[in-house]
Amino acid sequence: MEHAPVDEYLDIPYLTSQPQSPFHKFDLYVPRQISAYLLRTLICFVHGGAWRSEDKSDHATLARRLAFTTGCPVALPNYRLTPKRPTPDDFLHHPEHAKDVLGFLNFICATSDPRLDGESTPDDSAALFLIGHSCAAHMLCSIFLNVSPHSPDASDTDQLCPSDTVLERTRALVLSEGIYDLDSLISIFPTYRSWFIEDVFGEHDSYADASVIKAPTRSHSGHIEWLIIHSKGDTLVDEEQSQAMYSHLRNQSVQVRKSFDELFEGHNEILRGDQYVDVLHRFIEAISTLE
Repeated sequence: MEHAPVDEYLDIPYLTSQPQSPFHKFDLYVPRQISAYLLRTLICFVHGGAWRSEDKSDHATLARRLAFTTGCPVALPNYRLTPKRPTPDDFLHHPEHAKDVLGFLNFICATSDPRLDGESTPDDSAALFLIGHSCAAHMLCSIFLNVSPHSPDASDTDQLCPSDTVLERTRALVLSEGIYDLDSLISIFPTYRSWFIEDVFGEHDSYADASVIKAPTRSHSGHIEWLIIHSKGDTLVDEEQSQAMYSHLRNQSVQVRKSFDELFEGHNEILRGDQYVDVLHRFIEAISTLE
């Protein structure tokens, strides 16, 4: 399929630091026909990679396709990663990755047009459609669900509390091939413990406190609609993860939909196919027509 051109704005910093970190930057893909206007609706795709790999640039093609299909600009943020062979000097534990994602959302909500380096006046009516893939589904849940009651370190989880503006601006959350229950994941895939779970969450007998599968919704978030996606072809994360999160959200009286029978490619392969974009497009379009 030939796609219409988009304007690309790369490596926009969302946190100020010296020197500037490549992990605190994002890329923005804007359909050419709306480049001259304010960005009233923004799709944000947060990549996966087991909290320790991938880069925003890996998903440039997906961003272009999403921008073309939906007619909306698409942002791809980076965030700090846990090293694949961490040492005492450079380890990075949860929830630091999610804190970066929240920093990105705070930046987005502080300006009406991210292309202007944060110098424009915020537009409180602009809507955010947030997509979290794989481990990024866990990150977004850590922000938009109230994990504090289940965490032994309330000071860390309190730092994941989104502002009223972020909550109000967020119109929908899409979680694809997500990780939500770490103990259940390890029971199905025991090698994941040593592969990345211990490096990201530390060494524990149980990871119930770091899981989001029982976290209640936050106040003032009832307007947010959720979509849980899982592919029949995913061999890296079991469908029960998504089914359990869908059931949990239903029990919380959340506006939630699911797509468990439309995708058949592998865990990351779905991101390269047209059907994933189509599922997202139909969801965004359905919500937009209700407004």
